[in-house]
Amino acid sequence: MFKQKAQAQLCCFFAAVSCGFASVALTQEPGIEPPVLASPDALSQNLPEAMPAPEPEGPPYFRYSFDAPLGYTGRTSVLPTEAQNTDHFVPIEDRWRLGYPTWDRYGKGHPPVDDYPYILGAWYDPYNQNVLKGDFPIAGQDLFLRTQLRQFNIVEYRQVPTPTTPFEATQNPAQNEFFGNPNQFFFSQYNSASMDLFKGDAAFRPLDWRLKANVIFNQNYLNAQELGVVSPDVTRGRNRYRTDWALEEWFYEAKLADTSPNYDFVSVRAGSQPFVSDFRGFVFADVNRGVRLFGSRLSNQDQYNVIWFDQVEKDTNSLLNTFDDRHQNTLIMNYYRNDFIFPGYNTQVSFHYNRDGPSFLFDDNDFLVRPDPVGVFSPHRVDAYYLGWAGNGHINRWNVSHAMYYVTGQDELNPLAGRPQDISAFMGALEVSYDRDWVRFRASYFFASGDSDPNDDRATGFDTIFDDPAFAGGGFSYWNRQQIRLFGVNLVQRQSLVPNLRSSKQQGQTNFVNPGLHLVNAGFDADLTPELKWINNANYLWFNQTDSLETYTFQGRIRSQIGLDLSSGFEYRPYLNNNVIFVTGVSGLVAGRGFRDLYQPLNGDVKDLAAGFLEAVFEY
Repeated sequence: MFKQKAQAQLCCFFAAVSCGFASVALTQEPGIEPPVLASPDALSQNLPEAMPAPEPEGPPYFRYSFDAPLGYTGRTSVLPTEAQNTDHFVPIEDRWRLGYPTWDRYGKGHPPVDDYPYILGAWYDPYNQNVLKGDFPIAGQDLFLRTQLRQFNIVEYRQVPTPTTPFEATQNPAQNEFFGNPNQFFFSQYNSASMDLFKGDAAFRPLDWRLKANVIFNQNYLNAQELGVVSPDVTRGRNRYRTDWALEEWFYEAKLADTSPNYDFVSVRAGSQPFVSDFRGFVFADVNRGVRLFGSRLSNQDQYNVIWFDQVEKDTNSLLNTFDDRHQNTLIMNYYRNDFIFPGYNTQVSFHYNRDGPSFLFDDNDFLVRPDPVGVFSPHRVDAYYLGWAGNGHINRWNVSHAMYYVTGQDELNPLAGRPQDISAFMGALEVSYDRDWVRFRASYFFASGDSDPNDDRATGFDTIFDDPAFAGGGFSYWNRQQIRLFGVNLVQRQSLVPNLRSSKQQGQTNFVNPGLHLVNAGFDADLTPELKWINNANYLWFNQTDSLETYTFQGRIRSQIGLDLSSGFEYRPYLNNNVIFVTGVSGLVAGRGFRDLYQPLNGDVKDLAAGFLEAVFEY
C-alpha cells in the first residue's frame, strides 16, 4: 500500500504554479467539488484504468485527482484493496504509475525532434519509458515484459586472397595463378524478434525468474570474382544467395536462493543463451545450448559462473544455430572480483574445458570442414584445458585491460602433424589507454605462441574455442574482420586474431599446430560530438613461428612479417541510444614479406589489400 497525504500534494501543486508558498485547507466542506490537478485530455492519454473501490458510507471524502504518468504505461492491473476512510490519506496502490502534472518546459508543444522532459509517450515510442520494453509491469507490481524488434544490416566490399581452381576451370581464360581476383561483395541482414518475460522488483534486485525467446531470420549474398568460392562445384558460378531462420535464444532462468541481506543470490539458467567468458572475448563468446549456474557474493563485489555447453551446429552462411548436435561440449568456470586492489579495476580467473569429439562434416556449401582438409584428415577428438587470468578497468586515470591463458590437453590425431599431440600453448594480451578530454589514446600488444616443429608430438600453437575479441581495433581491423583463405583452411578466421590454420571457426576443430602471432597496436578514439565517434588503429603483425606454414605449403622458407594493418571508422548514434546505430569503416593490409611468401603469384607481386563496410542497426 502506497499512501500520500492530500495536504502535501496540494502544497506541491500550488507551489509549482505560483513559485511561492501557499497554505491549503485539509478538509473539504460538504458540497464543494474537489480540485482537478490535471486536464481531462492529459489524463485520457495514459491514465491507468482499474475497478474503483466500494464507496464507504457517510459524507464524501477529499479526493486526489491523478495526473497521467510519464511514458506509455498501458493499463494497470492493480485493483484497490483498501477504501479511503479519512480525509488525511488517499490510497495509491500502483506505485509504478504515479502521475506528473502537465508541463511544457519550452512552450513548443513537445516537438518530436527536441529532447523534452515530461513526455507522456506512446506505444510505438521506444525512446521514452514504455511498458512494452519493460519499464512498467504488465501485471501486478513485479511482472514485466520486454519486447524487441531488431534489424542488423551488413554491406561489405573486400579484397582477400582468393584461390583459383586451375585444374577445373577459371573465370578468366589462360589464367595460371594459384590466387586470382581478390574482389568480393558481401551483404547480410538479420531480422530478429524477441520476448523477455521476467518477475522482479527493480534493477538492483536479482530476478525471481525469466523466460526468453528470440527468433532470427537471415538473408545473405556473396559475389566473388573467381569460381570455386561459393561452392566447389564451378558450375554454380560466382554468386550465392541464402536464407535461414533460427530460434537463436531460448532459455528459462530461476533464482534458487538469496544468500545475503544485500541481494546476493544464486540462479540457474537453462537453454540456448549468450555467454562471453572474459572481458574481451579472447577464448569463448557464443550463443549456444547450455546450463548455467551463476550468482554473487559480498554485496555483489564478487560474481561467479559455472556453465556447461552442449553445442549445436551452426549454419555455414548465416552462422545461426541449427537443431543438429555438434558433438562438442564445453565447461567454463570463472570468478570475478570488482574493485580489486584499485577502485574501478576488476579481475577474473577462469577455467575452460573443451571436448570436441570425432566427426565428419561437409558444410552447407559442400566444402569439407571436419576434420580439417589438411594432411591426414581423419576424425579425431580434441581435449583442451584452459587456465586464465584477466583484468579490466582503470587504475587512477589509466585504463587497463589484460588477459593471460595457458592451454594443455591432447589431440588424438592432428591432421597437419599426422600424429597424436600433447598440447602446451600460451596467449597474452595487454591494452593501456589514457583519456585526454574527448580523445582516448590506446596502445596494446597481443601474443599467441606458435608451433616450432609440426613433426614432433607437442603442439605449442595457441588456439581458441570460439573467440570474438574486442581488441586492437576489433571489427574495424582488416586482420580481425576478414577471413583470409589459405587453400583448404583459413590462415585467420573472421572476427578472430589467431592464425590457426583451421577450416572454420564455427564448424572446424581447434588446431594447436599453427604459427602463432605477435601484434603491436596503436590507436585513438575521438568523441567528435555526443553522437559521433571516430575510431583509428594501426597494427603491425608477424608470425611467432613459421614452421607449420612451411610444412603445410611445402615451402622451404617463409618469413615472419605479415604486414601493417591500418583502419579508420565512425560510429554514429543519432538519438544517443542504441535504437539507431550506423557503423562504417575502411581498412587495409600493407603486405609484409611473410605474407608475400605465402601468396606470391607466378607473375608480379602480391598487392596490398583493402576493405570497407557499413553496418546499420534499427531496434525497437
